[in-house]
Amino acid sequence: MKTAVYRKTHFNSAHRLHNPQLSAEENERIFGKCNRPNYHGHNYELIVKVTGEIDPISGYVIDMKVLADLIKEHVEEKFDHRNLNLDTEEFKNLNPTAENIARVIYDILRSKIDIKFDLGIRLYETERNFVDFPA
Repeated sequence: MKTAVYRKTHFNSAHRLHNPQLSAEENERIFGKCNRPNYHGHNYELIVKVTGEIDPISGYVIDMKVLADLIKEHVEEKFDHRNLNLDTEEFKNLNPTAENIARVIYDILRSKIDIKFDLGIRLYETERNFVDFPA
């Protein structure tokens, strides 16, 4: 039987929601205060879900220390205390919405975690707004 394990962490980042293909008025209408030119920040809460079979020898689905280290190296160190629009390659040409941030984190971790495991990302942008990827 498959079992899910979760690792919870957080990072703080600034961003601006903006589509350069749209006019200033359209960006303001769609993104509101999140489009202000001087950026704004969030204290993101990230929950990584790994699902798989329990290993009969270790008793683990995945070693949580290994998972924690992957998240720290490839997500926290990359995005924490950064301006996502200006400081990261991933969002140079991708609007850093919560949906896109969750997808990028999924893609980063998917390439580091054995394909035998199912992977899920839950990203809280605020206490009340969060995204699951994949849905």
